[in-house]
Amino acid sequence: MFSHSRILCPELQQKIMTAEQAADFIQDGDTVGMSGFTGAGYPKALPGALVNKAQIQRDLKKPFKINLWTGASTAPELDGVLADAEGINLRLPYQSDPICRQQINSGQMHYIDLHLSEVSQYAWSGFLGDLNVAVIEVAGIHKDGRIIPSSSVGNNKTWVEQADKIILEVNSQQSLKLEGMHDIYYGTALPPHRKPILLNEPADRIGSQYLDIPKDKIVAVVETSAPDRNSPFSPPDAVSEQIAANILEFFEHEINKGRLPANLLPLQSGVGNIPNAVLSGLDNGGYKNLSAYTEVIQDGMLQMLKSGTLSVASATAFSLSPDALVELNENIDFYREKIILRQQDISNHPEIARRLGIIAMNGLIEADIYGNVNSTHVMGTRMMNGIGGSGDFARNGYLSIFMTPSTAKNGAISAIVPMVSHVDHTEHDVKVVVTEQGLADLRGLSPRQRARVIINHCAHPDFRDQLLDYYERACASGRGMHTPHLLNEALSWHERFEQTGSMHPA
Repeated sequence: MFSHSRILCPELQQKIMTAEQAADFIQDGDTVGMSGFTGAGYPKALPGALVNKAQIQRDLKKPFKINLWTGASTAPELDGVLADAEGINLRLPYQSDPICRQQINSGQMHYIDLHLSEVSQYAWSGFLGDLNVAVIEVAGIHKDGRIIPSSSVGNNKTWVEQADKIILEVNSQQSLKLEGMHDIYYGTALPPHRKPILLNEPADRIGSQYLDIPKDKIVAVVETSAPDRNSPFSPPDAVSEQIAANILEFFEHEINKGRLPANLLPLQSGVGNIPNAVLSGLDNGGYKNLSAYTEVIQDGMLQMLKSGTLSVASATAFSLSPDALVELNENIDFYREKIILRQQDISNHPEIARRLGIIAMNGLIEADIYGNVNSTHVMGTRMMNGIGGSGDFARNGYLSIFMTPSTAKNGAISAIVPMVSHVDHTEHDVKVVVTEQGLADLRGLSPRQRARVIINHCAHPDFRDQLLDYYERACASGRGMHTPHLLNEALSWHERFEQTGSMHPA
């Protein structure tokens, strides 16, 4: 039994019910906006109740599917269980669940892959249709109705503004000491009514600590007690450490050239082992008073805050291993002074990223010899996860760095190819490509100059001669000498892999 001690508002105490009762507010065909961003702050009870409802409906020979909007990826208890129950018709804007991925690629599930900064604008403008229900996890509710947000903000502000009905999940395993960490900005608007966003430093606070939700829109309050589901990171391997070393050496070079200050510029980092290796290298590199303006706070950033390498981190969510989550909760008074959680249309805002001069570090699936990057599709057609926020920062950051091991599938796939099979980030938005082989600084280079730098610095030796041969024959053809290609061969490496399981010639 719950004590209701986190739900202090008398009006909302009257709306406390079970997840199964709350699920009755969601019908087949509804569009539901749920909280959650990288395994943090997602509803813990409603998804399971919807799965049970779907099964009951199917037993009655009735359909039950919803259109699901979130902040980004969530967890198996949300994406996984709903997909496994075939309960999702359409998903947006980002996912990383293997069951969702399989259904997207088999055509069972529609998927809209969006830049994360644009999701709110799409919803406000009506491009996505009506939002019937919002299901939002929160940490607590004050007597006057003020809502303490949970471990992610994501699109929650937009969902509660747009939804006809709102269901709150109050999770007693989210620390009440999160109160004060959030900064919810209420000054956004659609054109032509937009005004400058007066955020000049990552540490600036421009909004409210609370979610403002009209009580009359809240139809149910569900009490839960369950932790976020975040997986531990693997220890950095030799490849990740070498990629990190290449990036750190590049930073030192840029500082010595006077193109970066000694404390760099605000950092944005994707999630994963390679980014954490970079963060660890920065933490051991003698840097002090760095800042982060990014999407997620991951393990490496907590350590950097604790050591003083990082003075402040602005994001929209946590993405922590279980051990790091324990560290956060045990020392939350310290971290609350140094971490700010914002909604994702502010954490990923292109104008802010441009003005602050973000150093953007993100992963890729493949890059081609001219610097175009594919970060979403395997072999051109099979969705992996989605573009996430990488495009928000890559196009608008001061430095856009894309990093990857030079090979995949035990050396059968080259991450550097003649032509990418899908383009997410054009050559115009890619400034640096890094593998364990080396780093290609593409700034100020023409396409043909970029090709030689990428091949010589980033390609694995097992594929380097093939790439040089392709490039030289493309140049010798004399056709289209700005970006020379042999169109009958440009995607032959992918075709060869599909046929033989390897990009290597027979």
